[in-house]
Amino acid sequence: MRSLQRSRGGVYLFLIVVLTCTMVGCPPPVDQARGPMPSPSVTTPAGVSVPPSVTTPPAVTAPPGVEPEIMGGVPVEEPKEEAAAPEAAPAVEKAAVAPQAMGKMVAIPLELPAPAFRGTPKPLDEPNVEKPLGKPRAPFLAPEGTVNLAGGKPVVSSDPMPAAGELDFVTDGDKEASDFGYLEVRPGTEWVEIDLGEKATIYAVLVWHNHAEARVYRDVIVQVSDDPDFLQAQTVFNNDYDNSSGLGIGPDKGYVETAEGKLVDAAGVEGRYVRLYSNGNHMENKNHYTEVEVFGKPAG
Repeated sequence: MRSLQRSRGGVYLFLIVVLTCTMVGCPPPVDQARGPMPSPSVTTPAGVSVPPSVTTPPAVTAPPGVEPEIMGGVPVEEPKEEAAAPEAAPAVEKAAVAPQAMGKMVAIPLELPAPAFRGTPKPLDEPNVEKPLGKPRAPFLAPEGTVNLAGGKPVVSSDPMPAAGELDFVTDGDKEASDFGYLEVRPGTEWVEIDLGEKATIYAVLVWHNHAEARVYRDVIVQVSDDPDFLQAQTVFNNDYDNSSGLGIGPDKGYVETAEGKLVDAAGVEGRYVRLYSNGNHMENKNHYTEVEVFGKPAG
């Protein structure tokens, strides 16, 4: 009896399925109906809907101050710290003092001797010599209060017995061209040295060798030191282009002697002693000094 009821139930179910397919259509086969299920719509923290085709939503960086978490199903990354900008390299300190740091700048008052010859010296057949200006030198500016510190100061020399003149001729204030008013030391590389009496800041050195004629003195070297023996010294001028005096090759040019003398920019170097070398001149091997002035101010 139960089996008969089951058979009738199966027949009734079959008729219902057939009738349903006739009215609405049958579903596709199981293997065709299966497929990837569309991902649900994902909403980012900003409320923007992510299309269903996106299966792995992009990472979103949490705003500043928000702890990392999963927001709306979207993984949130911690904000990456920006690399610190490299520190600027320190400015390279210059050897010379900037004019702004020296205070008020004024022209050094120079008292020049009378010219011993007229006209511009003719170019000489001598290597490494600058062309004469043919006009007065421009004023030299230095801090206000700069004076000649060498006037009347003691002088020593590498030549213990000078051939002519006296050591004090170098700082006695007489700059005129004369056959008898200069110091003459022996041939070769020789020097004279001035003791300023105390450490000073030196801005310029002005030297006259023998300006009675247009001579070019060789290996003119000017040094400053706190040591009278010059075991440690600073060179502020050197025109020895071939190191014939053994003190190093110098970057400066030779020059023709005139009544203006040679003004050396010492750039504010500090020291008590000033030493000047020479190695004869283009006319003979003798060394001469008429006058040397050292412009500066006591240090400290």
